[in-house]
Amino acid sequence: MTAQAVARALVAALVLTIAGVGAGLLLVLGVLLAADAVGVMMTPLRTIAVSLVFATGLGFGGVALAYLRRRGLPISYVGISRPSRADALAVGAGYVTALVLVAIAGVVLMRTETEAAPNTAAQAGIADPAVLVLLMLASLVIIGPGEELLFRGIVQRRLREALPAVAAIPLASIIFAAIHYLSLAGAPEARIVSISVLVLPTLVFGVVYELTDNLVVPALTHGLYNATLFGLLYIAVSADVPM
Repeated sequence: MTAQAVARALVAALVLTIAGVGAGLLLVLGVLLAADAVGVMMTPLRTIAVSLVFATGLGFGGVALAYLRRRGLPISYVGISRPSRADALAVGAGYVTALVLVAIAGVVLMRTETEAAPNTAAQAGIADPAVLVLLMLASLVIIGPGEELLFRGIVQRRLREALPAVAAIPLASIIFAAIHYLSLAGAPEARIVSISVLVLPTLVFGVVYELTDNLVVPALTHGLYNATLFGLLYIAVSADVPM
């Protein structure tokens, strides 16, 4: 591939990311303003639900579909098919690998006394466990499918048109992890630490997508991974474990 083709792919990946995040933010802002105008009180639970549906679902999904339409590509471009037995094994292996990598990273951070930034949605869940229940369900229905459609099916796939997998997967993973900066709380240094940890499971999602060429696989892997983390946090909150 030429340097020009690589540059175009990188620009496209960044533009798609900005468009997805921007569209999501505008949609959520519109809903919140409309709710305020009609006197609907937005609790943390309602606000997160709106963000999930309108940002992750409609924002990311809408930009992904608009991109396919603009290029005249069918939905099959992203690779969606009924999971085979091999796909199911890839989901299981990816799920376990992602959890193990994050657990190892957590141990390293603890032993080195490195501060990581907490996720604002998780903080809301600690205050109201109902938020965690919502996030567990949404992980499988909205978060996994929505984020994987844009960042694996579109961004990573676009990068793969100009780059080998060993370059496209890390680039897509870094881009995806970076957008979570705004969803974290704390100092910039702590946010960067959390983003660095987030790259690890994201690499796994990219690898299983590359190996199976089926978007359902990383969507399920991602959804199960997120649901497990929120589920563990829910158990800890219910057991009144100090945070």
